[in-house]
Amino acid sequence: MSDYIVTARKWRPMVFGEVAGQAHITTTLRNAIATQRLAHAYLFSGPRGVGKTTTARLLAKAVNCANPVDQNPDNKCESCTEITEGRSFDVLEIDGASNRGVDEIRNLREAVRYAPAKGRFKVYIIDEVHMLTKEAFNALLKTLEEPPPHILFIFATTEINKVPATILSRCQRFDFRRIKTDDIASNLRAIAATEGLKADDDALLLIARKGDGSLRDAQSLFDQVVALCGKEITTAKMVEALNMVDQEVYFRVTDLIKSGDVKGGLALVEDIMSKGHDLREFLAGLTEHFRNLLVAKSTGATDLIEAADVYRQRYAAEAGSFRVADLLRLQRLVNGTEAAIRWAAQPRFRLEADIVQMISMPQAREVGDLVAQLDELKKKAGEHTLPAPQGAVSRPAPPLMRRPPAPPVRSAAPATSAGPSLAHGELASRWQEFLGEVRNTRISLWPTMENAQLLGVDGSIVKLGCPDAFQASMVTKNRDALADLFFKVFKVRPQLVTEVTEGGSAAAEAPLSGTAFPASESGEEHPVIAALRRELGAEPL
Repeated sequence: MSDYIVTARKWRPMVFGEVAGQAHITTTLRNAIATQRLAHAYLFSGPRGVGKTTTARLLAKAVNCANPVDQNPDNKCESCTEITEGRSFDVLEIDGASNRGVDEIRNLREAVRYAPAKGRFKVYIIDEVHMLTKEAFNALLKTLEEPPPHILFIFATTEINKVPATILSRCQRFDFRRIKTDDIASNLRAIAATEGLKADDDALLLIARKGDGSLRDAQSLFDQVVALCGKEITTAKMVEALNMVDQEVYFRVTDLIKSGDVKGGLALVEDIMSKGHDLREFLAGLTEHFRNLLVAKSTGATDLIEAADVYRQRYAAEAGSFRVADLLRLQRLVNGTEAAIRWAAQPRFRLEADIVQMISMPQAREVGDLVAQLDELKKKAGEHTLPAPQGAVSRPAPPLMRRPPAPPVRSAAPATSAGPSLAHGELASRWQEFLGEVRNTRISLWPTMENAQLLGVDGSIVKLGCPDAFQASMVTKNRDALADLFFKVFKVRPQLVTEVTEGGSAAAEAPLSGTAFPASESGEEHPVIAALRRELGAEPL
């Protein structure tokens, strides 16, 4: 019979200092032992494989050890040996998943009355305590609140949300953390050195990352890699043996995006499929790849990237080729693909389409750059607009965006006019004065009135021509406010009538509105329109 023991059991911590990544808990427990301030119940919560049950056993050994060393068990006395081998009558480990009923808890309540056989404390370790039924929890409450002085309860769970508040309030709670990738890699490196194995740092780091914060998961994968690769563990052997996606594949994706090589993108998908890689694993790695580029681009450092030094240097160099907005768009696209590919009838086709979209996606423009360009265009527009001569009727130049044709909009005009009359000559000569009053008091109406044409005056009826139906409706909606401004300038309150004109008068000059750009007298293209073509790629309609 083989004496082989898996790494997770063989290298289980024997003292508090060997528990990886949980110093905030082990220090507290050692201080509690030193000051004799032990609670009667502890609750250990956290993800799998981070040391909950191991710490519970260490605490049980430490409180019952005959010769403790610096609040650590000596692992030599009879009590420590029995607990380590799992044959101690004073330490009972109970699986909450298989002993979850009220009858089991009743038996436990009867058993706690008896004193420990050898040690100071009788310790009950209940693993996966959240699996107990509601009735079992209620049966445990009284014993848990007022246990005999020789009893110590230690509960462990991965789902703290399922433990009732009545139980939580009677325990000291300790939250175990996910173990850092570097700490897991250091643990594996020490194990490999002790076992006489030759392992690349890159390979150990890759195993640690696959552990995803769980030391036990990483150690189990380490055993598998050793069985596959033998005494020498290299990244190439491990990637081939476990059929993992090589890190170079992800850098190949970004190279294809930079070069815009759609054909290469489709060849990449073919390569992934032919090697039998899991598409979700590939997309998860691609998401992390874009995340690492985003970190390097945003922070200018690689400290937050979990990768070997050689890859950190590559991320720092590659980040300069992308904008933050581009990396965010790429990451969102990959996340959407990862979510949709589970239900796609043809996952390969969905991956090919999204890879092509990534490669073909135009580079994002920073909002600040666009705002600066628009401000510059406004300045140029202001420099090249010419004031209309006094008394002239203005007409707008053809707009950049073509509106759909609209039927003429005419307001109903009364048959006869009433009130004081307006002279057309006076109205035309003081039109700019009226527009100035509109601009000073009702700036929202100024562009509309600036584009309007004075078609005629009939008594107190003023007929205005508007270039489109929208501006005509603006005059109609604000007829009373405009009449008040007329009265302020001309001492006459007119009735405004609007009409949609087609092109306006041929002799009229261009208006002062910032929404239209007149052509230069020489027939050359206006500089603002030329800038729109050059900077933003605008095309005439």
